Amino acid sequence: IYKTKRGLMIKAGPVCYRTLSEDKSYTLDAYLKIGGYQAFKKIIREKIPRSDVIEEIKTSGIVGRGGAGFPTGLKMSFMSQDSKQTKYLVCNSDEGEPGTSKDRFILAQNPHQLIEGMLIAAYAIGASVIYNYLRGEFIIPFERMESALKESTKAGLVGDRILGSDQSIQLHNVLGAGSYIVGEETAMLESLEGKRAYPRAKPPFPANEGLYGCPTTINNTETLASIPVIMEKGGDWYRNYHSKDSGGTKIFCISGHVNKPCVVELPLGLPFTEILDIAGGVHHGRQLKAVIPGGSSMKVLPADIILKTNMNYKDLQEAGSSLGTGAVIVMDDQTCMVDTLHCLMNFYKHESCGQCTPCREGTPWIYRILCDIMAKKARLDDVYALTRIAKNIEGKTICAFGEAVAWPVTSFLKHFSEEFIYFVNHGRSMVTGRDLEHD
Repeated sequence: IYKTKRGLMIKAGPVCYRTLSEDKSYTLDAYLKIGGYQAFKKIIREKIPRSDVIEEIKTSGIVGRGGAGFPTGLKMSFMSQDSKQTKYLVCNSDEGEPGTSKDRFILAQNPHQLIEGMLIAAYAIGASVIYNYLRGEFIIPFERMESALKESTKAGLVGDRILGSDQSIQLHNVLGAGSYIVGEETAMLESLEGKRAYPRAKPPFPANEGLYGCPTTINNTETLASIPVIMEKGGDWYRNYHSKDSGGTKIFCISGHVNKPCVVELPLGLPFTEILDIAGGVHHGRQLKAVIPGGSSMKVLPADIILKTNMNYKDLQEAGSSLGTGAVIVMDDQTCMVDTLHCLMNFYKHESCGQCTPCREGTPWIYRILCDIMAKKARLDDVYALTRIAKNIEGKTICAFGEAVAWPVTSFLKHFSEEFIYFVNHGRSMVTGRDLEHD
């Protein structure tokens, strides 16, 4: 167990967090001690075909751990090997989803495994240049990544003629400016090119026309950091780590109204009740009310649904939400859902890039209605308007930011509409009985 200065517990795991038990886990010596870079060295020295590497990743069943959940091996296979253009790999380390704090500990505590994962992925898709784009606030993770890059370059693992071979891969760490929207992959490409982080309309897709108009693959930090273990132990081992076809491990960030907020790497498919127990249960002996299972942009689930759900992509989708980034936000029975949605929409109103009209106009409109409800200025028609506005944003924007706004609104009103109606009719919270605007 690694504990941060603020007391958050980070528990070591079998894949991405496996170095946490080592002294100075972020150094090359610590990573080599647990067999680091052996998978990449084998690939280079034995000249394993690129297609074989991609097939092993496909076999593992790993899907993107950044939220979208798209099959990683399939995404890599989209890269054309016939193009004479420079090919790029971009690591999305812009961890901006509220409730999510998993990638920063890979960057800060296990940077060499991420570097090895990026090198293997770059080799597989034929990329000669890697950009690791870090969130603007990640100063210590950026410094650790830079230090790890210097160590790996000095060891002949990065750069020209890697390990004496004819393989050359350049790697650059880039610190962003702290924008939520840049976590969308095409907005990240725009930012890397020195432009404003506006998401691109697709097609063309990045695999055909990405960074600087060249073929590009973008993967999340956790996804890429998992690849060395997949190559070392095999895709079948990873796929069946917990049970048949369970799909490997996932880092869960458990926060909110729990006794022991923590970040922990666990097998996919565990019942939610086990994950809640790991976090010490609901705080102060209170009852569970609701959970957002995958970061603030995912749909909220009430207690009676989440308590019967396993934490994997398929089961959560069937339950009406998504695993997303694995950020589990727990709410107890004293939580006012009006106040909570108001807080979430304040964030999304601020972070909308403004490129698409439905999002640019609709997001602050939703926020203003919520402000009116809390200020006792709203009517019942305004409550019904929230769902209508959200549905007019969902699916009508260039990127998934529209869904990130719409899903919390529609799900909060689907499961807890009585709280919004009560607030309009009585001018106070149904749960706390308080006038929240003046608290």
